[in-house]
Amino acid sequence: MPWLKNLIKISKTISNQSSAYNKSITPLASPLLTQFLQFTKQYSTNHHHHHVVGLEATKSDQKPRIVVLGSGWAGCRLMKDIDTNIYDVVCVSPRNHMVFTPLLASTCVGTLEFRSVAEPIGRIQPAVSTQPTSFFFLANCNAIDFDNHMIQCQTVTEGVETLEPWNFNVSYDKLVIASGAHALTFGIKGVNEHATFLREVHHAQEIRRKLLLNLMLSDVPGVSEEEKRRLLHCVVVGGGPTGVEFSGELSDFILKDVHQRYAHVKDYIHVTLIEANEILSSFDDRLRVYATKQLTKSGVRLVRGLVQDVQPEKIILSDGTNVPYGLLVWSTGVGPSPFVNSLDIPKAKGRIGIDEWLRVPSVQDVYSIGDCSGFLESTGRQVLPALAQVAERQGKYLASLLNKVGKEGGGHANCAQNINLGDPFVYKHLGSMATIGRYKALVDLRESKEAKGVSLAGFTSFFVWRSAYLTRVVSWRNKIYVLINWLTTLVFGRDISRI
Repeated sequence: MPWLKNLIKISKTISNQSSAYNKSITPLASPLLTQFLQFTKQYSTNHHHHHVVGLEATKSDQKPRIVVLGSGWAGCRLMKDIDTNIYDVVCVSPRNHMVFTPLLASTCVGTLEFRSVAEPIGRIQPAVSTQPTSFFFLANCNAIDFDNHMIQCQTVTEGVETLEPWNFNVSYDKLVIASGAHALTFGIKGVNEHATFLREVHHAQEIRRKLLLNLMLSDVPGVSEEEKRRLLHCVVVGGGPTGVEFSGELSDFILKDVHQRYAHVKDYIHVTLIEANEILSSFDDRLRVYATKQLTKSGVRLVRGLVQDVQPEKIILSDGTNVPYGLLVWSTGVGPSPFVNSLDIPKAKGRIGIDEWLRVPSVQDVYSIGDCSGFLESTGRQVLPALAQVAERQGKYLASLLNKVGKEGGGHANCAQNINLGDPFVYKHLGSMATIGRYKALVDLRESKEAKGVSLAGFTSFFVWRSAYLTRVVSWRNKIYVLINWLTTLVFGRDISRI
């Protein structure tokens, strides 16, 4: 990206303490971006003045600017549908791609490749790569100045020794907070240090690496029987859809690939799924019973218990039971992030409080969608579950609403007070799906847990599950990747060399 190349150029200049800033700089296509880089340079050389500048407020003769915080389901769906003839789009996120989370578990064991579940932001909304006044910034938003319509950001430079974090500001006309949620650990000691989550592509890559490493180490001469069993014991904490799907994929991998290609250690590798209550608690009772039987049949050991402590090589349950592990995957749901907690605005069960039109009513021109938001009690609505389909539906609705506001002249800051927003957001649950391995899946099409509806299980459900998710993958490129991966796995098995 041009802006990143310029940031690197500026960083090198600072480190050499040269006078290169006085030399002429090749002008960029975007005057706003040139201005942003110049301001950032001034901050870096005069950081003791604590004066940080960035993208300034738009003028009345310019397109209004929408700033989107986050690159998850909600934010990406909004950016995909937003009319860039009306708005400039700026996305601020520590991740430059969207992750197709329902298929993430399949990448851990080689059923799918990582590129199949990651879609670059520039493909979802080309304007951030091609338009002179729309940008993607690899950064975190640290604070929001609601009164002055401005966010305070810091670039993400983890693992890049040549770059120091850069602080900058971005003014907005409309702000959409879609920063998602964080994995819940319930304050249990050792979870962050020793467990692996399953929310990002790098989490799946880490799980692959640990699986292969443990398989290799367990085959080395001199490793004791007890140590082999520990290394090859895969423990999954959390019996929701993610935990169950990963357990099913892992059991398939063991039965079809490990038994064939790692015959020396095939009798040592096992999967344990730990859940405090019932697995798949939001699904129909009949489907839960079916899932329990199938997982047990596949070799997954189901344990009901509460984790009390996580240590480097074992977890301790509340009843004192020690469970040794070589790989620990933590999937116990999500909760508010530290960033959301830091915002001084009304909350709904820890999330950012919104009204029926997804606005944050306590401040002007701010909206919130996805896992970080929830309806305020005053709306009379329930806080919606943290699901991909909720986030995507909210992103689609809000894009339509903002396009309408922009066409009616309310795109700029403080200009939408008298505009009729139309019908409020209404969510209708389309059902839940989960795969459990062995070409079997669950499809629960009820609108709620108490409602009546169609519930399916078995191979037919597996076909529905794969077909549904194949149609939801964002680009045709990724659709082809997913289809080829599935067919290759079906015919030739997983490519274990890349696990």
